[in-house]
Amino acid sequence: MTHPAPIRREHGARPLLLDLFCCAGGAAMGYHRAGFDVVGVDIRPRPHYPFAFIQADALEHLATLIASREIQRYAFVHSSPPCQAKCTLSVGTNRSKGWGGTHVDLVAPTRDLLDASGLPYVIEQPNGRAEIRKDISLCGEMFSLGVLRHRNFELGRWTAARPAHPKHRGRVRGWRHGEYHDGPYVAPYGNGGGKPTVPELQNAMGITWTDVREELTEAIPPAFSQWLGVAFLDQARLGVAA
Repeated sequence: MTHPAPIRREHGARPLLLDLFCCAGGAAMGYHRAGFDVVGVDIRPRPHYPFAFIQADALEHLATLIASREIQRYAFVHSSPPCQAKCTLSVGTNRSKGWGGTHVDLVAPTRDLLDASGLPYVIEQPNGRAEIRKDISLCGEMFSLGVLRHRNFELGRWTAARPAHPKHRGRVRGWRHGEYHDGPYVAPYGNGGGKPTVPELQNAMGITWTDVREELTEAIPPAFSQWLGVAFLDQARLGVAA
């Protein structure tokens, strides 16, 4: 197996992670719990982001870091480029409202810059995206969460074994085609139709530092990125020891 290069640290500190398209920090919190210090970048102000934050265009900022060689301060990059262009939920909604393909697909340019950075990285996307490798797929049931929130992760310059996908315990709570279904999971998107309250969504996702519904519905549960961060750091330690 090929292991990552020894992780980069500044003066013995925790390794530094760059969190692109960071939103309110669902991914960031998981990586922090795994052992990273985190710097988030998002084009919108994110006052609830729980770590160091830079308001900027994520790809422009990454390009500047690469050109200036400041990227060498970082050990790892997580990216969650906007998924509305082709994700399963958005495509159906866009068609029904006559919007067509109005969203910009940022996955390919994100990957190009991540490859140019020379760093190990993750690209995260929901189901329905054919443009990323589904190296790792995670589900809330793997972590006993109150959401399913299936997400796929392309791993660049490192690898991890795919975890088994456990059987779901039931349905997602809410209305479907005029019929109400109960179940152990809530739907972490949209409003109405039996969608959870903000406190229910916070509890189900494991996110307590923001009460903004939009930020909660855009986030991934910290349990997902904590799993990824631990897997990467374990691989890096093996690389150091090899």
